[in-house]
Order: sequence, then structure tokens, then C-alpha cells
Amino acid sequence: MSVPYETAAYESSDSPESPEEHLARLLGRALNSFELPDETIRSLDCALAHDGSLHSAHHSAGLHRETYRHTWLLADGSALTLWELVHNTAPGDEPQHEVYVDEEELRTATARLPLPPDAPDFELPVTVQLSPPPVLRHLYVPDGSADHARRLLRRAENTDRPGAETAALLATACAHRITQAFGRPSRAGRPGLSFSLYEHAFLLGDGAELSVWEVEHTVTPDGRHMCEVYASEDAARDAMERRAAQVS
Repeated sequence: MSVPYETAAYESSDSPESPEEHLARLLGRALNSFELPDETIRSLDCALAHDGSLHSAHHSAGLHRETYRHTWLLADGSALTLWELVHNTAPGDEPQHEVYVDEEELRTATARLPLPPDAPDFELPVTVQLSPPPVLRHLYVPDGSADHARRLLRRAENTDRPGAETAALLATACAHRITQAFGRPSRAGRPGLSFSLYEHAFLLGDGAELSVWEVEHTVTPDGRHMCEVYASEDAARDAMERRAAQVS
């Protein structure tokens, strides 16, 4: 049986669409998108990659039904799938689109369609092929990350802090994590000196990771805490050594 399903409207893994654009198009054409749980939509806010594949097709007597599997790779390395049902209710009708969270809902929706029960399905046992997921160094938390980066760079007092290019990249951050780095320069153990080093790791909108390093210290005339930010750990530790040398 020849099944004249149309795949051109659905994205391949080489699609230039971002995960957000892919989701917006899917929800925009689905008649029941308002029924999707808010939690599901929120979890897709920081998706790193997506893929859409034809899962099955059924054509008979002018009626048709196709199901598509749309999968997103999330920031924590897990995947989330939505199922799209495309069908017409009468020969020649415009296709209607519906979207469901799981296969059980999809099967229930499919069972009510007016397709002859004895007509065979053309099933495609397709496994969604995502690009290899990035190996993330951290488990990130989406929590106003772009604003956190902006405030961190703004309070840095060192003239050699990361510049406009880094700031532009961090403006796309969708999640971040702060970790204290241990170890301090050999001359930093004098009484009255305080040094702290923190890695601020950011997950960017394109799935890349970028870290900047914050040094907090009290090597100031009045002993107040001072914040400096550097583009690398080595640069941050070198700065700590220099500050420690000032009071040696």
C-alpha cells in the first residue's frame, strides 16, 4: 500500500529552528494545546535540542491519520516527548492537529477517529535520533540566570574583568550554578586576610557552558570585602597571589 504522507512540514534534526521555535509552532497549530500541563511547558523553557519524527501513518478512503513524535533534550540530560496527531474528519478536509503528553492519551484520541477498523496501518517503528547530548559539568538551576550574570559583572571592581563579548554570551544564560573553589595562594594565610573563590557556571541558550570566576577578598584599605571577576580559574588564582603579595 502506498501511503502519501507529507513529511516536508516537519523538521529534521538539521532544522535551523531553535527548540523554542519548534515548540511554538507545534503548540500554535494544535487545537488542544491549552490542555497541556503548565509543568510540561515550563520544563521545555530551557531545552537544548529537539527532533521530530513520523511515528505512524494510516490512509484509507480519503481519510488519513499520522502521528509524530517530538522530543526535546532538557538541561538536566533527560528527554521529554510530546505526541502529535494529524488527521482529517472527512475526505478533502483540512488536516487538524492535536498534541498529547503520552502514548496512552494518543491511543485514546486515535480510537475515536472515523477510520475503517479493518484498514491496515502503515507503522514506522522509528527511534528518535537526537544529536549526542552534551556532557554537562554541572547540574544547573534555571533561576534568573542572565540577571545574575549581569549583577555579578556589574559589582566586579577589577579593570580586567570579562568584557562585552562575555557579557553578551551570559545574557543568553538560562540556568546557572555557583560552587566554591577550595585552595588559596600560599601567602594568603596571614591573619586578617580573607580570600574566597567561586565558580559561576552558566548554561547558555545554545547548550554551551561558560564559567566566570569570582574572587572575594579583604585586601582593601579599610578591610571591606571586594569583588573581582575573571574569565578563568588561573587568572583568578593569579589575582589572589598578587593581592596576597601586597601585604606580605
